[in-house]
Amino acid sequence: MFLLTKSVKAPIGEFSGIVLMLLAMCFLSTMDAIAKWLMEHSATPIQLLALRSVIIVPCVILYFWIKGESDKLVPTRPIAQGIRGMLGFIAPFSFFVGIHYLPLTAAVVVFFSSIFFTTLLSIVVLKEKVGVHRWMAVVVGYCGVALAMMPWSGGELKGYLLVLISSVAYSALFISGKYLARTESVTSLVLSYNLGVGVVSLFLLPWFWSNIEWQMYLGVLLLAVFALAGHFSMTKAFSIAEASQITPFEYTGVLWTLLFDIVIWQVYPSRYTLAGAVIIISSSLYVIHRERAQRLKIRYR
Repeated sequence: MFLLTKSVKAPIGEFSGIVLMLLAMCFLSTMDAIAKWLMEHSATPIQLLALRSVIIVPCVILYFWIKGESDKLVPTRPIAQGIRGMLGFIAPFSFFVGIHYLPLTAAVVVFFSSIFFTTLLSIVVLKEKVGVHRWMAVVVGYCGVALAMMPWSGGELKGYLLVLISSVAYSALFISGKYLARTESVTSLVLSYNLGVGVVSLFLLPWFWSNIEWQMYLGVLLLAVFALAGHFSMTKAFSIAEASQITPFEYTGVLWTLLFDIVIWQVYPSRYTLAGAVIIISSSLYVIHRERAQRLKIRYR
């Protein structure tokens, strides 16, 4: 009976995780498109992050309070989480500023280089061992990043550099979250991150406030809703399925941003952006494959 139950539940968990990851990428890509559109209509990145946090943080607290699980939001290492949350501000801020100067597809393609930064940081912070295969994948992946950032790929160089900064910051956020997850709950990490972003952006808001039409606030509300839905979908996906099973579906975000670029901005990606995307995604998938193979090797020793 145990074996039968296990064999039935595993595929269901994997399928549900894949569906949730696909939904998460749809939601988060839509959030990026809304942010780009709002910034083209006078909203500032600081303003968007501040208003987003003002909506998200109370919603998260209320959700877990209603469920009677508010204790999950309490950190055991508040100082470490607070520092992580405030430094985490760099990731969305740099990305939002970057997409103001780039086609959405080009920005997302370069941002996917975060998996290579994550690999490098895991060596320093988590003391993980990385073999020659993953090192080669990292090198090839950065060749793809360089190709996607070619001057004739579309967009401005400062936009690509800002997205790279965002990619590094996101990797640091991921690794620090993985390190703190040894003692902290995932929900407390999500809350402290959004709270940290909110504290920093609200502090800076008086210098970066822009008067926008009241209809624009509906766009800000939608941005927060899609961000919240995306984060919860992704968190749930990782909780019910193995990372190696669902992470490859993260790259469907490229398809969504490609669609938004064409439909909203009538912008088509250059062949260099597409070639860079193929190299980055292929190298990233190989890194994921090698990590999974290494874990299986350790498990069965």
